Amino acid sequence: MIQTGMRDPRALRTLPCLVLLALLSLAMSMPAAAQSDAASQPAAPAANAPSQPGAGNQASGKAADAPPVAHSDSSYVIGANDMLAVSVWKEPDVSRTVPVRSDGKISLPLVGELQAGGQTPLQLEEEITKRLKNYISEPEVTVIVTDSKSQKVNILGMVSKPGAYLLTSSTTVLDAVAMAGGFKDFAKQKSMYVLRQGPDGKQERLPFNYKDVIKGKNPEQNIRLQAGDTVVIP
Repeated sequence: MIQTGMRDPRALRTLPCLVLLALLSLAMSMPAAAQSDAASQPAAPAANAPSQPGAGNQASGKAADAPPVAHSDSSYVIGANDMLAVSVWKEPDVSRTVPVRSDGKISLPLVGELQAGGQTPLQLEEEITKRLKNYISEPEVTVIVTDSKSQKVNILGMVSKPGAYLLTSSTTVLDAVAMAGGFKDFAKQKSMYVLRQGPDGKQERLPFNYKDVIKGKNPEQNIRLQAGDTVVIP
């Protein structure tokens, strides 16, 4: 006859074994879970990781050895008082910024004096390159106009943005209107004119009828502007 509340001796003997098996199972699963979590995390970049041997030197060497390839505007005509940056690759003693004198000339080491006024930057590059070949093997020359004081045209009157504008060899009166942002209301488009100073110092007035020109009439009025011209829109 079994008394109430008595425990089975066999159950008591198996209980420690079950607890031990559960602990062993838990211990074995923990490293696997840790490895799974570590694998799911993205690898952090190594701090101060060394690059491949010579990679940095090769990149910096290419940047330092690359010759200049850009040239300035080929249509711009250099004039007196312009500032020119003349760069000769790997020749810092020759490279410098020089002003164009009132006679249109500049001076450079090894090159001497040469005529810059009336030439485009590209033409001047070619001339300097030709002279430097006597001293430097395959010189790479770049000429950039850093401050244009000679080739400008003034646009005044009833336009959106009156002022002084950089002039190229192909700028016409219609181009000037476009550069200045077009007409304001009530602009007298038929009564425009260009003020130009002649070689004798006298100023002449050249009429321009915008309405006629855009219709194909009097195309000769759409003249190419010169340095120092003033376009007036009353």
